[in-house]
Amino acid sequence: MAARPTWQGHLKLSLVTCPVALYAATTKTNDISFHLINPKTNNRIRMVPTDPDTGPVERAGLVRGYEVAKDEYVLFDATDFDKMKLESTKVISIDKFVAEADIDRLYWDEPFYVVPEKGVGAEAFAVIRDAMEKQGKLALGNIVLRGRERQLALEVRGKGLVASSLRAHDEVRGAGEYFDEIPIVKADKDMVEIAARIIGQKTAAFDPAAFKDRYDDALREMIATKTKGQGLIEASQPGDTNVIDLMEALRNSLNGSSAAARVNTAKAAPAMKRLVKKPAAKPAAKRKAS
Repeated sequence: MAARPTWQGHLKLSLVTCPVALYAATTKTNDISFHLINPKTNNRIRMVPTDPDTGPVERAGLVRGYEVAKDEYVLFDATDFDKMKLESTKVISIDKFVAEADIDRLYWDEPFYVVPEKGVGAEAFAVIRDAMEKQGKLALGNIVLRGRERQLALEVRGKGLVASSLRAHDEVRGAGEYFDEIPIVKADKDMVEIAARIIGQKTAAFDPAAFKDRYDDALREMIATKTKGQGLIEASQPGDTNVIDLMEALRNSLNGSSAAARVNTAKAAPAMKRLVKKPAAKPAAKRKAS
């Protein structure tokens, strides 16, 4: 297996234990990344750790500090963190089983592939996997990952397991602080019916391969354009929907005439501006001359 494991330890269900490894299920190798460049020298900027008194320092010799008061820190080195002997540092102990629908989607975070290590542990892994599949439940356990203990949700996928880290309760913000200020509007039932029919027309199976990152494509095109020394073209932005023409826009959308809806909206917008913007009053003398 080419990828390096993110974590190695044991998976434990009651008295059944097997060695496993976690591999990141996602990758960012195709992401576009930029570097900071000094435009005066065209040199790439290097982020050098610097002590304000002594100047640049080696990163390897640094330790971590927790600020307990203004400019006062408690220091921790690598040996201090090694003393944290939580079981979840090396063991994923399955504590309970839940239905997938019980976990709010806001809590799902990073996915990993759980693979048994070669050897005698493969049979124990198969027992845990097949028992989970028979019950149709997700397993919950804890793991120390990247310096934090996280809760894991494990589910059967093929011959292996997929473990997804779950966000802690205090990491998820309540919707009320954002949604409470949304005004209560009773939508027109005929408009809702048309919008529902539009949704019905656009309903399809989820295909992740069909999604294309247009922003990423635009970045690549910009890079190619700049490399060739050509000019750039700015994309136009769509206007806001005109409430006056909302029903017409819905009907045109239902008929596949979304372009016509945009034209009608664009024509109506200047009219609204003329109604809002009043011309300045002329002086009395000038009105007589006119």
